[in-house]
Amino acid sequence: MLIRQAKTALSSLGYELDCREEAFGYLRDSSDVLGQPEQLRRRMQQDGYLYLKAFLNSQEVWQARQEIAACLAAEGSLELDSPVLDCIAKPGLNIHFRPDLASRSSTLKTLLYSGRMMEFFGIFLGGQVRHYDYTWLRAVAPGKGTYAHCDIVYMGRGTDKLYTAWTPLGDIPWESGGLMILENSHHLETIKNTYGCKDVDRYCANRKTAPLYASNQKGWDGALSKNPVSLRCKYGGRWLSSEFEAGDVLIFGMFTIHASLDNHSPSIRLSSDSRYQLASEPVDERWVGSNPIGHSTAAKQGQIC
Repeated sequence: MLIRQAKTALSSLGYELDCREEAFGYLRDSSDVLGQPEQLRRRMQQDGYLYLKAFLNSQEVWQARQEIAACLAAEGSLELDSPVLDCIAKPGLNIHFRPDLASRSSTLKTLLYSGRMMEFFGIFLGGQVRHYDYTWLRAVAPGKGTYAHCDIVYMGRGTDKLYTAWTPLGDIPWESGGLMILENSHHLETIKNTYGCKDVDRYCANRKTAPLYASNQKGWDGALSKNPVSLRCKYGGRWLSSEFEAGDVLIFGMFTIHASLDNHSPSIRLSSDSRYQLASEPVDERWVGSNPIGHSTAAKQGQIC
């Protein structure tokens, strides 16, 4: 398999992955059904994701990367003697989640919220589309990736017919730690009916620790598991991923289990998560408006447990 060409073993959260064919595979490219809404919906229902190779204009993706990389360079996060576009991390850098950088790239905003992306979701969803106003931007320094989770626990107060578009901002070879999806995990009813019913911003108001949760001093990070190896063994399926290129997009639903590979490269891995739904469906109030409240104290909800 091509994954054996990686310079180092593939791992996630520090766990080396089983890369045999029965445990690890490749994402299926759904570019062949673009423009065919029924086929797209059938493929999403079947796979839990749509992987679209070369979907966006790669030059525009590189321009968005350049704008974000310039911000990282200006704040001193990059090596001084390397090209800014390479995003070589300064030794010891510890960053992962940088949504503040998204607002500093006009090209990224155009890529995600106009043109081909919005046209696609209009066709796929069959109606007028709205996107979340909050953009999740990842600037993952060399080190561990993202734990396995489903998006529903972070944005489940509106419709569950909400879709994430993961957009690599540049090329992401195996060593840089791209996204991976657990095969057929969107069909796991036991996940939907337990973990999938939770909300990271809800807490037990009748417990002594309630004030700590209400004030954001304590909280749940939403992880389904921090061991991708044992998770796959428990639920079956394969971890699916790819070497990504600028212009690729990976779209998936709220109950699709996903995580990321660890970043074994010297570079910061840049990517964004954006969300889309029908405008007629209920929306999660945490992620819309001129200044979304996100997971702040304003989003906390107490309940009797």
